[in-house]
Amino acid sequence: MTAAAPTTTTIVTGSAATRAARRHAGGSRSGEQLIGWAFLAPFLIAFALFLAWPILHGLYLSFTDQSLTGSGGGFVGFANYLEALTDPVMWGSFGNTVWFTLLSTIPLVVIALLMAVLVDRGLPGQWLWRLSFFMPYLLASTVISQVWIWIFNPQIGAANNVLKAFGLEPIAWLQDPTINMLAIVMATVWWTVGFNFLLYLAALQNIPQQQYEAASLDGAGGWRQFTSITLPQLGPATTLIGLLQILASLKLFDQAYQMLGGLSSDTTRSIVQYIYETGFVGYRFGYSAAISYVFFAIIIILGVVQALITRRRKDAR
Repeated sequence: MTAAAPTTTTIVTGSAATRAARRHAGGSRSGEQLIGWAFLAPFLIAFALFLAWPILHGLYLSFTDQSLTGSGGGFVGFANYLEALTDPVMWGSFGNTVWFTLLSTIPLVVIALLMAVLVDRGLPGQWLWRLSFFMPYLLASTVISQVWIWIFNPQIGAANNVLKAFGLEPIAWLQDPTINMLAIVMATVWWTVGFNFLLYLAALQNIPQQQYEAASLDGAGGWRQFTSITLPQLGPATTLIGLLQILASLKLFDQAYQMLGGLSSDTTRSIVQYIYETGFVGYRFGYSAAISYVFFAIIIILGVVQALITRRRKDAR
């Protein structure tokens, strides 16, 4: 009996110590969680104020007849969405946006790849090439627009001077509705290709050089190495660049609006510009919000389709 008492006391003491340790650990975890939330608080506040709230408020406006003048604001249900789905100007603007995306995405991917390959293969003065290829991307859209307005000037512009040197007639690049979209594409490619160039260059530098050395020993030339080694390993980078470029091109507004002096036409009006014109020129805030959410839904659908296609390609491999 006397020998069992210390054992019982030891067990009780150990249990108390274990409970105290657990309480201490629980308190430490709670303190760490509070510290974590404190670090997240600035981001969460900014997210709520500048992203979540505008999205929710814009969604609410899309169901009203709110005007920029302050009038209206009554709930109209899905009337704005039904009007948007049957609006020929909206669909025409969306068609212009898709056409610009098709015209700009392909050269922005191909030209960026060629530029990256040339620099990666060891052109003299690589730092100068990298700087010159990427520098336009750092400029503001207003600067880019002014530069290309001068280049496309019908009388003294460099573009028409090049045409005259080849014996061709000058073109009213920005005034001719049949060609002004092509002029905007040319300016956009020159402006934004540098970003894709850097992404491709980073991907090229991650390809092991041993693969090229082994291919050279097997007698593979430069073109065979490019098609059998470089292009396959650039597949993920190309998918990423293509997706980013499509999303960026669908948001066409700045350069087109500025290069055309704020004028819109049936051939160059993008859907973002139509949203702007509807809300800030036509004062129909509710309807412009509905158009923006229709456009957002279309982008989501395109993104899902692209993700499914990419997944199927990976599964097929």
